[in-house]
Amino acid sequence: MTTFSPHNFHIPVMGIAFTIDTPLKVAAFGITSALSIIEDNLIETMRKYYYQNFGETYVPITTKEESYRSKRITDYLNMIHRNVQEQIEKIKNSAFETGSDVVKYFEMLPDNSLLKEKYLQFKQTTDLSKKSTLENHLRHQVKPGIIEVNIMTKVDKNNVDKNGNTIENGSDALEALKAYAESSLNNSAVIFSAGMNPRLYNYLENFTEFDAKAWGCFEKRVVIKVSDYRSALIQGKYLAKKGIWVSEFRIESGLNCGGHAFATQGLLLGPILEEFKIRKTELSEELFGLYNPYLLAKGKLTFEKPHPIKITVQGGIGTFEEAQFLQSHYGMNSTGWGTPFLLCPEATTVDEETLQLLCNAKEKDVFLSNNSPLGVRFNYLKNTSAEKEKLERIQKDSPGSPCTEKYLVSNSEFTKEPICTASKKYQKLKLKQLKNACLQDEEYKKQIEEVLSKECLCIGLSNAASKAYRFPFVKKLTAVNICPGPNIANYSKIATLQEMTDHIYGRANLVTNDHRPHMFIKELELYIDYFEEMLNAMPTQEKKLVRNCNAFGNSLLEGIYYYNALQKTNSFSKNFEKELIKAEIKVTAILQRFSS
Repeated sequence: MTTFSPHNFHIPVMGIAFTIDTPLKVAAFGITSALSIIEDNLIETMRKYYYQNFGETYVPITTKEESYRSKRITDYLNMIHRNVQEQIEKIKNSAFETGSDVVKYFEMLPDNSLLKEKYLQFKQTTDLSKKSTLENHLRHQVKPGIIEVNIMTKVDKNNVDKNGNTIENGSDALEALKAYAESSLNNSAVIFSAGMNPRLYNYLENFTEFDAKAWGCFEKRVVIKVSDYRSALIQGKYLAKKGIWVSEFRIESGLNCGGHAFATQGLLLGPILEEFKIRKTELSEELFGLYNPYLLAKGKLTFEKPHPIKITVQGGIGTFEEAQFLQSHYGMNSTGWGTPFLLCPEATTVDEETLQLLCNAKEKDVFLSNNSPLGVRFNYLKNTSAEKEKLERIQKDSPGSPCTEKYLVSNSEFTKEPICTASKKYQKLKLKQLKNACLQDEEYKKQIEEVLSKECLCIGLSNAASKAYRFPFVKKLTAVNICPGPNIANYSKIATLQEMTDHIYGRANLVTNDHRPHMFIKELELYIDYFEEMLNAMPTQEKKLVRNCNAFGNSLLEGIYYYNALQKTNSFSKNFEKELIKAEIKVTAILQRFSS
């Protein structure tokens, strides 16, 4: 099936709960969105909630059933697909009158779309015959946005049967992939984020659902979230050799994003996008050179030319002008708007207490933490109920969280089976080890702080849905943590879906911070802070570390020079140039200080 989306933006996956039902809220209005499909216990809770809400009979899928994880996920996705189709039919049949869903559908479209032009023509037409023809045409054009599922490749623990034997192809990520492949979703995609997982990528070969049905036509597409061109090339080639075509590379800022942050080696977003712009055709042809021979060898349908590849971008985008520049200058097919949508209850699911925290958040309230048990840096909002709960446990000399979900178990330092570094069990054992390690006070304090910073994300990032809908998830565990990008400091107003689309398309302005820096400048500032932190944490002046840090700093300088050239031929604000000068002075000083 050829993909279709009447909008030129998408809502990325956010946390676990925050977009768990976003397609049910926005897909019928033509908006593309993604949900996480790893946490099957939350999905089972949401199945129950929505089956009851829709007046359908809910039949539990219990842990006693074989392949219960994939069955839960598949059924939830089927339910979403079924209900979005029903919503579409209702929209098609609703009256063209103020406040109706069909009017809302067309009013939210970008002003430069042909469909919006037809709608405006319909509104202005007085000839009843022509008006009727246009109305029928518009109703026929009402189609849903693309429903995407996200699998974080690093969340892939092995699972065992009742006898303790590892289940073949039963790991978390593989089960989620199987569930999506077997679902009824079409005009859809699976997004792989957080890097390459060979086991997961190899498993794709088992599903013909990812094969092209004709040139450019896929029942289910593969999307890979990447931080730079090299990552796209490596992962794209790996999959092409297996006859899997990557239909979209979704570029995300390494630091100016929500959730887990995967910093590049000083490569900034602008130069990364420039490389994709210059080498897009080369990328497509190189992948096709591996893809088509595989299809031929396997006796599958082959093609004369590469399938289309979309290049999209997300991370820190905040204004219509920024989004427009990304599309017009770099040729981006879509821009991702994540963090601002956390303040839009019509699109995302955030409990009231956390929603107010987000509204009041300032720059100092969001920081790049070490809180994730995965050992990956994590953008984190302060003063959440989960942080308060964590601190209370520490004060009571009972640090760590109950580990009920076990998705992030990765440490086998003290145990045969991996456990989570945010768990009570791990922290108790680690703190005891540190106590007996005879470390210097400063080092001891530093390591204790690192242990205690870890926080349960499985529950914390899931509970918002439970609290928002007052529907139980895990008994006695109700705390919420949330991971917006730094961009949240620029927004403070709870918005409707129409207000948010108006902001994205330049028909309104929801930015409440008059001093908001350009997204390129903000990312540069974040990288400079990260660079300084990295240098301060270096234990020794080892040659390899010195080499890496010099390369990092020089990459930042190259990015600054690139932006200097870019702003001379484009209409950025006067502050843009001033900020670049300040950044160059700062990076140069850091490199000189480091080298001395």
